Amino acid sequence: MNKTKRIVITGLGTINAIAGNVPEFVRALQKGVCGIGEIDLFDTAECRAHTGGQIRDFDARRYIPPEYSIKRMSRADLLCFAAALEALHDAGLYPLESAIKEDMGVAIGGGSGGLLEAEGFYGDVLRKGSHRSRFSTLSSVYCTSSADRLATHLGLMGPKITLMTACSAGATVLGHGRDLIRSGQASIMLAGGVEPMCRLTYASFNALKSLAPDVCRPFDRNRAGLSLGEAAAMMVLEPLAAALARGAKIYGEILGYGVTCDSHHMTSPDEQGSGAVRAMQAALADSGLSTHDIDYINAHGTATPVNDVTETKAIKEVFGKRAYAIPVSSTKAMTGHTLAASGALEGIVSVLALAHGFMPPTLHYRDADPLCDLDYITEGVRWGDVRAVLSNSFAFGGNNTTVIFGGYRKGEGGDEPK
Repeated sequence: MNKTKRIVITGLGTINAIAGNVPEFVRALQKGVCGIGEIDLFDTAECRAHTGGQIRDFDARRYIPPEYSIKRMSRADLLCFAAALEALHDAGLYPLESAIKEDMGVAIGGGSGGLLEAEGFYGDVLRKGSHRSRFSTLSSVYCTSSADRLATHLGLMGPKITLMTACSAGATVLGHGRDLIRSGQASIMLAGGVEPMCRLTYASFNALKSLAPDVCRPFDRNRAGLSLGEAAAMMVLEPLAAALARGAKIYGEILGYGVTCDSHHMTSPDEQGSGAVRAMQAALADSGLSTHDIDYINAHGTATPVNDVTETKAIKEVFGKRAYAIPVSSTKAMTGHTLAASGALEGIVSVLALAHGFMPPTLHYRDADPLCDLDYITEGVRWGDVRAVLSNSFAFGGNNTTVIFGGYRKGEGGDEPK
């Protein structure tokens, strides 16, 4: 593997609760728009909470051209395809040339997949009986379906992988996509994550008593849980030399990433933050940066009582006294926690921060928690020169991933390491 090859981001695509595309997402992040509201995608009457970051009025044909059949695609597949097409258009690669398709890969962080459609089918069985019910999206139930659909429709013949590591999946595939290019197994990668809402996921977090009754309040003393959300977020990754050769727009680059496991509990983080500490340290080591090089931290920041304290503790362990000088925010208060998509979605947030020189706010913060005492950007968007962003994604099962993104300035070293 060529560990000195620089891998840059040349295309972005997303659809989420506050935006239907990347330009809308930039504006929403800067304005501090909250997309958390009453859910009507399914019935939440028996749950303690009834809100979330739902994508409203989604019409797949607004995003996907008629030449592509969307029959038998799940909501996850459609959202992922929509974000992928935006990313390819943004990168100046669509329509794809045959030579590019041969070793272009796709890596997706997947979660509930087509469970929403499966739930609808079983509800239909209960109402009508099995002999009168048809399940037309059987092949789209699994979380692997979205990568399968992308590869098939776009004719991608490079590596194809789906990772399911809960809330860290969307971040991990970004690092893995970088590695596939560096190792020569792919010349270009579509990488990101997708997570649609479904009854089972919502009911599971409800059973854990992890859902906020209204909106989530990351790092606030009165935080009472997370707000679930849904999203698709995709990036186009390619070598810097290739991007320069074709005159591509460059948003930034993936400088490093780290993956660890707590080996502690199925749903609760290690309260000492050891796994989170090691993930951040590994990402810094991989990037070649020091703690003094990080300008902004996009926190995992779920607004659950334990997670926010643990992440704060871990940041202080890694950065020491400088932790208090680094702006931190959690954008989950805007989009909701999009689970498998969150690492990729917040990766896009990080890249947009680099490209546009801003750091988004942490919404709904009112009362300081003495155990969460960092600079959480609570006053609204903060402007400034951002050159390196550290983004955390910590998941059930103690799956931790940290990705470090760097800004790109023309004339900075060509295809040599920073």
